[in-house]
Amino acid sequence: MWNPEIYLRFADERGRPFHDLVGRVKAETPRVVEDLGCGPGNLTETLAVRWPDAQIRGVDSSPEMIAAAQTPSALATYAVGDVRAHVPGAEVDVIVTNAMLQWVEGADEILASWVKPGRWIAAQMPANHDAPAHVLLRELCGTAKWSAKLGFMADKRSVGDAVHYARLLRTAGCDHVDTWETLYVHQLPVTGAHHPVLTWLSGTALRPVRAALSDDDFLAYCAELQPRLAEAYPAHDGVVDFPFLRVFAVGYRSS
Repeated sequence: MWNPEIYLRFADERGRPFHDLVGRVKAETPRVVEDLGCGPGNLTETLAVRWPDAQIRGVDSSPEMIAAAQTPSALATYAVGDVRAHVPGAEVDVIVTNAMLQWVEGADEILASWVKPGRWIAAQMPANHDAPAHVLLRELCGTAKWSAKLGFMADKRSVGDAVHYARLLRTAGCDHVDTWETLYVHQLPVTGAHHPVLTWLSGTALRPVRAALSDDDFLAYCAELQPRLAEAYPAHDGVVDFPFLRVFAVGYRSS
């Protein structure tokens, strides 16, 4: 289960890659723009400002996220949906997906299937699978104490690099391709009893762990993970510097 409140605690840090991504889309007057994996809609709403004459649609697999997005003042329409089964209509001129495809089996095939003449594709994926936070998370899941319930987390799921996505989009027929990687250093303030990287992970990478454990077991797991994170990411002047690598891919097929 996704928790919009926890996810939005770092809304600025999570939002910056979205704006960097959308800024490279050169569509001028799209008819329909879809945000696939839209989360609580806070970023989707900015697409209506970028393209005020377009119909903006947000799709997410989490009912909790869609419920948070469907406010009376929403500038987009939102629906619960599985990206693996979602087929964008011919009227969709721009597809944006931000920090979603890394969760999906067969993501490369899905991304390639979205490429159509006259359509822009813009995707951003976290590439932090080799960072200390994720390595420590996986290592703890694979220990004797936790492997029975969390062994499935010990396997690394990685995404490709910028070259990989450039080749994928060209092979799919894109004649305009723009891919890059950015290492953000998020400066997370130290507040309260929890290490800020643990709080960050609780909104994303720790979600499957939370779903597999009881309340007490999850607290025990986090109590073991926290000191490991604190050692890997020490505080400096009340701030934890959290490097986070992301991969971006923008493609357009003219015909």
